[in-house]
Amino acid sequence: MSRTAPVLITGCSSGMGRQTALALHRRGHPVYATARRPDDLAELAAEGITTLALDVTDEESMATAVTRVEHDHGAVGILVNNAAYGLHLPVELARPEEIRAQFETNVFGLVRLTQLVLPAMRAAGTGRIVNISSMGGRFSPPGGGFYHSTKHALEAISDSLRLEVAPFGIKVVIVQPGPTITDFADTAVGTMHGSTTDNPYATFRSELADMYANKAFTRRNGAVSVETATKAIVRAAVTPRPRARYAIGAMARTVMTARRLLPDAAFDAVLRLSFPLPTAGR
Repeated sequence: MSRTAPVLITGCSSGMGRQTALALHRRGHPVYATARRPDDLAELAAEGITTLALDVTDEESMATAVTRVEHDHGAVGILVNNAAYGLHLPVELARPEEIRAQFETNVFGLVRLTQLVLPAMRAAGTGRIVNISSMGGRFSPPGGGFYHSTKHALEAISDSLRLEVAPFGIKVVIVQPGPTITDFADTAVGTMHGSTTDNPYATFRSELADMYANKAFTRRNGAVSVETATKAIVRAAVTPRPRARYAIGAMARTVMTARRLLPDAAFDAVLRLSFPLPTAGR
């Protein structure tokens, strides 16, 4: 990928998005870092990075951001679809509006932004789309049905898109982080706590929140640093011949291999040992 290819990144207020914006900027790329609230991007702006308001659930803001990059450079050279959050709660308890919001951010917004950048990429005969998925795009644990289903969807969409746009010189790459030490866990934990204790999932939700808050995203349990994740994203964005997928961390590689090789009953047994479960009669 050209060292001067302009980059548009979503979800840059913290974590991998912020660090990826900094890393690509320091490599010499014109970077357009975006978030719903531009005030959250003040530190990136101070580094000389162009910052824009972009909400992946608001088409006007997406179109405005893409138009800005195309005005300055002709086309988006690299799109990093990073914006996402995790809804974690039992399937039975999820409200329709919560499910829709999860898919609007993690899937529908990502697809629409990708659609907006593709015409100019095709005209330029080059481009790259980096979709930040998850090892969770390959399996789904208790409590994670909706977040993980958005990542399953992203994997499927990316696989189709990779073949559809290859004739136009555009590459599509999936990045699959395992647990990463960012603010993502804090947001996810916020969706796990129930407001009442008079349902059969109350204890399960509490135990799940405790696991995510205190165990799942620690180096001791295999979580990787945001710096490690960022290096993989940058490699996926700039290497001349990218792989279709980049798994980040030993846990991601191990779990996804186990999911591929083990029969369903055996993998379910692994999940039962690794995650809390509801208990009848509680």
